Order: sequence, then C-alpha cells, then structure tokens
Amino acid sequence: MIYFAGDDLLAALRPRGLPIGNLTSQFWSNVYLDQLDWFVTHRLGCKAYLRYVDDFALFADSKQQLWAWKAAVIEHLATLRLAVHERSAQVQPVKSGIPWLGFVVYPTHRLLKRRNVVRFTRRLTANRCSVRSGVLAPAQLTASVRGWVNHVCWGDTWGLRRRVLGQTEETPRRKR
Repeated sequence: MIYFAGDDLLAALRPRGLPIGNLTSQFWSNVYLDQLDWFVTHRLGCKAYLRYVDDFALFADSKQQLWAWKAAVIEHLATLRLAVHERSAQVQPVKSGIPWLGFVVYPTHRLLKRRNVVRFTRRLTANRCSVRSGVLAPAQLTASVRGWVNHVCWGDTWGLRRRVLGQTEETPRRKR
C-alpha cells in the first residue's frame, strides 16, 4: 500500500490505480494520464515518448537525462496519487530490448515474452482436454487460439506459431 501526503486512516479502503481491464479502461487512462503526457512532452521536453493505457516509455541519448526524467515522472505521478512499479521502471539501452505490451522490442525485431508462450501453451493444453470432454465448445477453443495468434503475429513469431500450433488440426489460418 502506498500512502500519499494528506492520507487519513481510511486511505487503505480507497480504490487504487487505474481501472485496467474493463471496456472503458483505455478511455479513462487517456483522460486521467493526459496530464502525464503533457508533463513529459512539454515540461520535460521529451521528444520520443510512448504511452499505451498505463504503459509508457521515454527515450533519450543520455542515461543521466533518463534518470532525471524518471525522478521527475515519479514525483509528478505522486501529485496525481499514482505510483510506478519500481521493478518495471527501468533505465536501459534500447539494444538490450524493451519490454512492451507482451513483447521484448529490439531495434531490429520483436520477440514474444517467454512467460506469454508458457501461459498460452498451458491454457491450450487444458482447453483441448476440455473440448475432448465436452466441457468447452470447439468454437471457443478456436476463438481463443485466433485471439492469441492475432496478438503474437505483431512480433517475429512465425516459427513459434508453427511450433506451438503446427501439430494440431485446430490451427487457424491467418489471412495476411
């Protein structure tokens, strides 16, 4: 639990963070974090800034500049009663890969995070068993696989998709 200046004893009962995961989360994050966007681009002067919902990245040629911006962003977010996940707030060179939306993005390619592959493979195995036992409709399995394929096709995952899905008849074909 993070407490901010002015919190009282009931602060622990207040909802925390942004409502990520529901249908309006992208809209409300844009409304609420517009102040952060303005702060980073106008006050800090960051020319290379990305944000999608609650994930954001700042780019600069200087590590010192990035460390200063990180401290300023953390301070600014505290005025909005928000905090960053320290484990995720990293200053690192782009060539070592940037974790972003389930991928690790390099200057020349994008790889899917390993944990996403493991999670999907386990879910696929469980769903296949559920289809065989009649608990899950085949159309639901197909929809799940297509959703995963539509996400991972944004990375360099052709070989991964062939390996994970190649042995099954349920493999959906993606039109390009």
